[in-house]
Amino acid sequence: MDQVSTVCRRRHLSRRTEEAYRFWIRHYILFHQKQHPRAVGTAGITPFVNYLATARQVAASTQSQALNAVLFLYRDVLEVEVGHLAGLRRVQRRSRLPVVLAHEEVRDVLAGMHGTSRLIAELLYGAGLRITECMTLRVKDLDFRAGTINVRAGKGGKDRGSVLPERLAHPLQQHLVRVAALHKRDLAHGRGFAPLPDALHRKYLNATRSLAWQFVFPSRVTRACPQTSRILRWHASESSVQTAFKLALGDVGIHKHASVHTLRHSFATHLLAEGTDIRTIQLLLGHRNLKTTMIYTHVHQAIRRTVSPLDRL
Repeated sequence: MDQVSTVCRRRHLSRRTEEAYRFWIRHYILFHQKQHPRAVGTAGITPFVNYLATARQVAASTQSQALNAVLFLYRDVLEVEVGHLAGLRRVQRRSRLPVVLAHEEVRDVLAGMHGTSRLIAELLYGAGLRITECMTLRVKDLDFRAGTINVRAGKGGKDRGSVLPERLAHPLQQHLVRVAALHKRDLAHGRGFAPLPDALHRKYLNATRSLAWQFVFPSRVTRACPQTSRILRWHASESSVQTAFKLALGDVGIHKHASVHTLRHSFATHLLAEGTDIRTIQLLLGHRNLKTTMIYTHVHQAIRRTVSPLDRL
C-alpha cells in the first residue's frame, strides 16, 4: 500500500482519490484470498468487477471507481499491461436528477444552523463550492475587494474562481480575525505551521507559518507531520458541517434526501431560474463538460410552477 501511495503522490492525485484507490485495492487483494496482485495477474480483474456488479449490487459509479483503482494498480504501480478485459459486466448508469432545495427551504435550514457550521453552509450555497473545496480554502484565496473566491486544485486538479457573496463579507472578515488570533497563539508556542501542497514548503520556506497560507476553517487540534515532525494545523473536519446540516434538516421538517452537496445543486438551479447564462454557471461550478451543467436545466423544468390538470377541475 505504501507503493500505491507513492505513485499516487507522484502523479499528483488528490487525497480522496488516493484513499479510494487504496480502499478498492485492499478489497481486490482480499477477494483473491490475500494473494499478491502480480501472482493473480490481470485475469483476476474481471471476476472482481463482476462480483461487485452481481453479489454486491454496487452503483455504476462505484464499479467504475473500483475498476479504475485496479487498473491503476496494474498499469501504474506494477507496470503490467492489462489489455482487453473479456466478459466484463458493467452496471448500467442511471440518469438521476440532483436533489434541490427551494429558496425557502435553504433559508430555513441555514437559519437552523449556528456558528462556523452555518458560515460554511452559507458559503457552499452562496458560491456553489464543494465541501472539500470550502474546507481547504486558505486565507489568501478570499479576495474581498474583488468579491471573488479562488478555488485551488478543485476536482480534477483545476483552479477556478467563484463569487464571494456580499452578505458573507463581514461575517467572513470577523471569522478571519479569530483565525488570525489562533494563528498568533500558535506562533507564540513555536508552532503555526500549515501543510503546503506538493513541495512548496521547500520552495517557500516561510510560507508555511504565514497567515496567508492558513486554512480559513482551521481544525481545533494540531497534528504532527509524519515527514517533518512539525506540528501542523490542518483544516476542520467535513463531518461536523454534514452533521449540523442533517440536524437542521430534521429540525425544520424537510424530508428530502439532501446533504451539504445539495446546497451546490441549489446554487446552480436557483441561478438558472433567475436567468443566469448556462455557460457562466458552468464556469462557476468548474464543470469540464457543458453536458454536466445542463442537468440543472432539467431540474429547473421539473420544479417550475406547472398547473396540474387536477387543479383545473
